Amino acid sequence: MFLVPLVAAVIAVVFAAMLATEFVAKRRPYTLLWAIALGCYAAASAMLTLGVLGGWTEREYAIYWGLGAVLNVPFLAGGEIVLLFRQRWVRWATWLVLVFSAAYTTAVLRAAPMDAAALDERLPSGKEVFGAGTAAQHLPQIFSYPAYFILVAGALWSAWRMRGHPELRDRSVGTLLIAVGATIVAGGAAFAAEGLVVGFIVTLVVGIAVMFGGFLRASRRTTAPATA
Repeated sequence: MFLVPLVAAVIAVVFAAMLATEFVAKRRPYTLLWAIALGCYAAASAMLTLGVLGGWTEREYAIYWGLGAVLNVPFLAGGEIVLLFRQRWVRWATWLVLVFSAAYTTAVLRAAPMDAAALDERLPSGKEVFGAGTAAQHLPQIFSYPAYFILVAGALWSAWRMRGHPELRDRSVGTLLIAVGATIVAGGAAFAAEGLVVGFIVTLVVGIAVMFGGFLRASRRTTAPATA
């Protein structure tokens, strides 16, 4: 069971490579952002596997926390924003926010002290490792939580806007599935907070599977409906 996150990491790496290849071939900006998000997911899942099986190091936990708990969802949301709004200024503004988020997260985690005793637990929480109320512990609240609500709101708005347009159905359903997958992964935080490793792992695997389906659906080539 504890090797399952490694399977999720491998799946995420493969799909990130597929998205990156699509970006190179077709230059769709949202595929690059989704590839980065999946890369974050893969790295965090790999660190989770190492930490659960062999004990946590400070570097492993910082990577797991920074890429999994903080930056993964913002890049997912950024990809959805760029998919839904095709204006160039939106794309540049999205990248500006994401680069700032990554830089700030890196700076905070580099300076954050960690509780060595907490790292001895199989699945320590950020509150235990960094301390309640610290900047590192609050990083998900600053970046990941708002990004999650943007992701869900964007998916719902997309579904409403694309209603009555059969040629856009795949894009609409795909963005909804991405939001559902992200919700499943976010729900795993409840298991992580209680140290329930199995429940957390299950939500990671199911969440990436649902997001995978959403990426595939949203990226389908659309065709205009036939006219008589």
